[in-house]
Amino acid sequence: MSNEHIDEISGISTTGHEWDGIRELNNPLPRWWVTTFYVTIAWAIAYTIAYPAWPMLTSASRGVLGFSSRNDVKNELAAAEAAKAKYVTAIQSKTVSEIAADDALREFAVAAGGAAFKVNCVQCHGSGAQGSKGFPNLDDDDWLWGGTADQIRQTITHGIRFASDPDTRQSEMPAFVEVLQPEQITQVSTYVASLSGPVRDASLVEPGAKIFAENCVACHGEKAKGNREFGAPDLTDAIWLYGSGEAAIAAQVRAPKHGVMPAWIGRLGQTTVKELAVYVHSLGGGE
Repeated sequence: MSNEHIDEISGISTTGHEWDGIRELNNPLPRWWVTTFYVTIAWAIAYTIAYPAWPMLTSASRGVLGFSSRNDVKNELAAAEAAKAKYVTAIQSKTVSEIAADDALREFAVAAGGAAFKVNCVQCHGSGAQGSKGFPNLDDDDWLWGGTADQIRQTITHGIRFASDPDTRQSEMPAFVEVLQPEQITQVSTYVASLSGPVRDASLVEPGAKIFAENCVACHGEKAKGNREFGAPDLTDAIWLYGSGEAAIAAQVRAPKHGVMPAWIGRLGQTTVKELAVYVHSLGGGE
């Protein structure tokens, strides 16, 4: 005699479980759900056979299809190199001025130079090339050694005061603490500060101008506009590399600081140096 219990309302058999008079109906899973469940199991097994999946001691099972994500990346990189080969070849054969004049080459060089700048230059010049104290702002139009694309390339190639490169940009302001008396340094600093703004004691300007004429015009020029041949800054534009104000100027007159930039040609090569020059030239201040 069967002990099967049939629910009186639904007519479906129950599982035999009962809680406080409530019985559990014995409804089977939907056929589509069961079919999908077994299909996913079959798919998982097939996948682990076809593709790398099972971890081994030092690697993973290779899979019968020979798929490799490393090979995919390698192939994509090779395709990218092939796609940019014509631009790289053109950049190698042209001057930076010619590259800057060619819209397609310029666009490519700016993108590549920007990437190189983020890796090699932001540590000194900042992520936005805005510079900081002792490190020139590359966004403005104040250039110590010239702001044409070719002049920028020359600077990047050989660096500034980089002892290992015989063609490096070279200049050195003497320490006037050994030449001038303290009051004379105060006077000439006041005169220099007066060229771009108000000063605390205007009576020092005239004697400072005389000292400037005797000691400074050889590099900075009679009008203090600077001289790119020596990397001598324009003293009239209120752009200061080592700080503004009479005290900062006096400190620089007494014992000047001389920044050093490495020659990048040995590390980056001609192509990347050209791309960097075009990128820096494009920042807004390029001449």
